Amino acid sequence: MVIPFEPHRFRAAAAEYLAGRTPYAPRLFERIALLCRLDKSSRVIDLGCGPGQIAIALAPLVGHVIGVDPEPEMLDVARAAAPSIEWIRGSSYDLPAVRDLALVTMGRSFHWMDRRATLMQLDRMISRDGAVALIADEHPDVPANAWWQPFKAITDRVGEADPAKAMRKANWLTHEAVLLDSPFCQLETISVVQARRVTIDSLVARTRTMSSVLAHAADIEAELRAALAPFAPASEHALVEVTASKALIARRATA
Repeated sequence: MVIPFEPHRFRAAAAEYLAGRTPYAPRLFERIALLCRLDKSSRVIDLGCGPGQIAIALAPLVGHVIGVDPEPEMLDVARAAAPSIEWIRGSSYDLPAVRDLALVTMGRSFHWMDRRATLMQLDRMISRDGAVALIADEHPDVPANAWWQPFKAITDRVGEADPAKAMRKANWLTHEAVLLDSPFCQLETISVVQARRVTIDSLVARTRTMSSVLAHAADIEAELRAALAPFAPASEHALVEVTASKALIARRATA
């Protein structure tokens, strides 16, 4: 099953994406660089780069990184944050003509692609000892994250009306299953856990970066604030967020 391509799905989210979304742990990228043997000779593409969190994090660790995204407004945010990085408007459906890549990363973007077709294209672009890395984050079940379930329940309820989200529930193969049936079938997962303080205001702003919720974000703001308030001291309006930044690294099978 392939979700229909919507190149401007995240246009309205671009302005608040960097501030609203959970940042990936910086140490995750150090681990990726080590495991994938990246160095200053390495070329990397961040596919579906959005405002550039991954490309920017990898840039000091590699020789050349290219951020690719179909949304011009996302690329404007990325370019403003890191003008020295090469940013290209494009998608998995019109990949740039680049070869001998050491790594292609995708953060919260692979599910929007024709995953099988994308991996076949990447097989022609990535060097024999190169890799694909799918980067995501999750909220571990720890006491500090008690607020996460109420937050998720509200945003999931609103997002149910989104057809693309519904498609990912019906006969949807996991990324692992798709990768195991691709040239990149040797899989490894790494994870870095971190805690940070986050304000209720920033969590409300996060709903405006979620494409399935964005249209109704204003409607649920009061409900969200009421649900989150018990978890934040009144004097601070902030709580602790514990996240696991994860990378699913996929390589070709060794002979």
